[in-house]
Amino acid sequence: MSQTETTTKQGTSMLVDFGPIGVWIVVYNLSRMFFGDAAIYIGTGAYMIAAVIGLGYAIRVEKRFPPMLIFTTVIVLGMGTIGIILQDPIFLYLKPTIINLFYSFLILVSVALGHNVWKVFFASVFNLPEEAWTMLAVRWALWFQFLALLNEAMWRHITDSVVPESARWFAEFEISEAFWANAKLGVMVISLIFAALQMPLLLKYQRAEDDDGGDAGEAA
Repeated sequence: MSQTETTTKQGTSMLVDFGPIGVWIVVYNLSRMFFGDAAIYIGTGAYMIAAVIGLGYAIRVEKRFPPMLIFTTVIVLGMGTIGIILQDPIFLYLKPTIINLFYSFLILVSVALGHNVWKVFFASVFNLPEEAWTMLAVRWALWFQFLALLNEAMWRHITDSVVPESARWFAEFEISEAFWANAKLGVMVISLIFAALQMPLLLKYQRAEDDDGGDAGEAA
């Protein structure tokens, strides 16, 4: 496969994985202009449809079964449906917290049991020693916990929705629902930055294994 084909394939996969977030932001903001408080339900409905289409494309066209995308889609559909039927946005606010905590729990439990799920997901991309896989997995588990905490800190301080005063952590901190909704883009950006910051670790251990292989070849 040529470099162009590889780049195109990677770009398509990223569009499938992150496209629903873009759909959510666009539809939510447009709906906010015309439908007011109903925007969160309209945006969620569009997000659900985009997530199903993206997952279907990944499975049928790309011939891949991304476990994280599958779980995310299931949670989006479940929490989204409950929130829309009950007309209660709290279920929608909680969705990112549940997703991120599940990811963190899954990673840490798999490491504790000796079956690093992060290695299972990405062994086809990187060839790393167990020590590096463990460090990488723990880092991502902690990152997902941070994202869960960040979401909790945001939705609990939405002041133009149904969030009760008793849910607040900080009396002086206030944000709008629109800020919370559009923060998904910011979360995606900082997550990509976090992923980029892991490259030194990946390159260090990948390079170490390559060097070992090269030495062995010269010795032979």
